[in-house]
Amino acid sequence: MSLSCFDFGERMLTVDEARAAVLDLVPHPLAEEWQPLACLHGRVLAESLVSPIDVPQNTNSAMDGIALGWPQTGTALPDSWILAGEVLAGHRHEPALASGECVRITTGAPLPPGADTVIMREQIEFQQGRVRIAYPDAVRRGQNVRLAGEDIARGAVALVAGTRLGAAELGLLASLGMARAPVRRRPRVAVFSTGDEVTAPGKPLPSAGIFDANRFSLAGLIAEHGGEVCDLGILPDDRGAIITALADAARDADLVITSGGVSVGEADQVRAALAEVGELGFWKIAIRPGRPLACGRLGAQGTPFFGLPGNPVAAMVTFLQFVAPLLRRLQGCPTLEPCRLTARTEHDMPSRAGRVDFLRGVFHCDAWGQLHVRSTGHQGSGILSSMVAANCLIEIPADCEAISQGEAATIQPFADFCRGMPS
Repeated sequence: MSLSCFDFGERMLTVDEARAAVLDLVPHPLAEEWQPLACLHGRVLAESLVSPIDVPQNTNSAMDGIALGWPQTGTALPDSWILAGEVLAGHRHEPALASGECVRITTGAPLPPGADTVIMREQIEFQQGRVRIAYPDAVRRGQNVRLAGEDIARGAVALVAGTRLGAAELGLLASLGMARAPVRRRPRVAVFSTGDEVTAPGKPLPSAGIFDANRFSLAGLIAEHGGEVCDLGILPDDRGAIITALADAARDADLVITSGGVSVGEADQVRAALAEVGELGFWKIAIRPGRPLACGRLGAQGTPFFGLPGNPVAAMVTFLQFVAPLLRRLQGCPTLEPCRLTARTEHDMPSRAGRVDFLRGVFHCDAWGQLHVRSTGHQGSGILSSMVAANCLIEIPADCEAISQGEAATIQPFADFCRGMPS
């Protein structure tokens, strides 16, 4: 049996152990709700959806031209046909075609009864009620025809539960006539910053102060990963204020995140406040950047809690490694691990054995399809510009002291590069 989040005590966890322990905090996804099509972008399906129709609904033309019925086996295709009418997209030609007849047809129009082949406009010539076909020997039976149900058949599963709905999925739902769908409720994530030195952007910066970058970076990451942000602002280094904020947030949110205040310093109050209103699971992980990180739960509801590091890069890296998988679990996504690819390094990358290093990197694809990656330069955990310059994290495992130039490295791409790809 695996250890729970609360069985580790003061032991230093590996990244994999920490991620598994985090996921145990939310064994089940959130409840489902029905939402209209216009509100479904980015949401995650709670149930698999079955197509109520064939897509396309009718066997139809893939070209502008003429539709005809192929002659009996052993008969050559005539080069002259009687024009029996016209059928446009959105309309039907009900009479069945007789032998030797054809109809003018536009792209998307249903084939009339008796037709099974379409010849494109560029290969035909209209001549006083007849149609002449140029190079009939080049025509093949069934060409330029889209069969009913060839995309999705009636009764087939169109989208499986756990699918995150992007632009293509919304178009597919619309093509099935589905005006709404069942999705998982968005996780409500309360986020606040701590520290007497932290100042809100737009206010005068004290001589010993710093502007609050973390709250806005984390809010962006929460939204990008499907969460609903509850911004609780900045709290001072006051245990009572933090206790009240944590208790209130635990009642209203599905997840609570703070940044800063979780180390062993005398002014770091978050861990102490957590002991009053919740339970600390672990706070030591063999990762760089990303220490310290407190993980536990709050209140009678057992609301998951993360106390992320105060350094901005460390806060973002730990969010991507631990908070993002938990948000995916809450939304019922089947893939919880980060997406990983392999790239060749463009220079030596030193590390330290015993911890997983996450370097900010830039990867690109060469003319032969090989991925290459380089670091963004100085890797200090307070250098937020390194995250701006990066399009991936370079993951150096704990048993590796360095990756030499030209060797393979594991990367975790940012943004939508890996959308839909298995981990």
